Amino acid sequence: MGRVSFKGGLSLNTIRVTLWNEFRHEQRDEAVRDVYPNGIHAAIAKPLSDAGMQVRTATLDEPEHGLTEAVLNQTDVLVWWGHVAHHEVQDDVVDRVVRRVHAGMGLVVLHSGHFSKVFRRLMGTSCDLRWREEDEKERLFVIDPTHPIAEGLPPYFELPKEETYGEHFDIPVPDEIVFLSWFSGGDVFRSGVTFRRGLGKIFYFRPGHETYPTYHDSNIQRVIVNACRWAAPSRGPVPAYGHAPSPEGAQ
Repeated sequence: MGRVSFKGGLSLNTIRVTLWNEFRHEQRDEAVRDVYPNGIHAAIAKPLSDAGMQVRTATLDEPEHGLTEAVLNQTDVLVWWGHVAHHEVQDDVVDRVVRRVHAGMGLVVLHSGHFSKVFRRLMGTSCDLRWREEDEKERLFVIDPTHPIAEGLPPYFELPKEETYGEHFDIPVPDEIVFLSWFSGGDVFRSGVTFRRGLGKIFYFRPGHETYPTYHDSNIQRVIVNACRWAAPSRGPVPAYGHAPSPEGAQ
């Protein structure tokens, strides 16, 4: 997929999304190309664009992984998918992304992105878990139906086949648990959780193994669209730090 660039003249309410995909499986594995011929990022980008967001894609092998200071400064929400090359992500780019999250950029981390340098840095834990690939059915329950990320979803929905993740998931206690997954092999998993770091909002969403058509599923697409809307920075006042005069003013 070619890059979808941001356009000029955006409304103040337009959410600017940078969709980052490692983009290694699709180039090396025919089974993955059959499911995502234009890359996982293309499948995710379309529903975001259809929802009126301005979408830019970036991949691992671009200079600075496509995440330059200029790109991140024009990004309201960064969506992250990675798997086999977490170790190749440059530490200075990780530092740059973490700084932007602390400054208010939203972050949506998908599937095996739980092991990304960015997510682990922000969580401060190993982010490890139990897993297996046995084509099990996944049933995702909406734990918090009042949450904006769950808007428009049924009480639960199913994926016929997915990679299984199981607890314990070594993350800090989430601010919110939006989705809980049950797998036909018996495992459960906190599959949709939120965090705040500095001024930034973070959502981790479990489904999305590369050999399954998960990102073509309408409910999965709705979750990601909702998550980008939720994670986008607010338009409220920017906090000021350091020495400050009294709010009461000079007497």
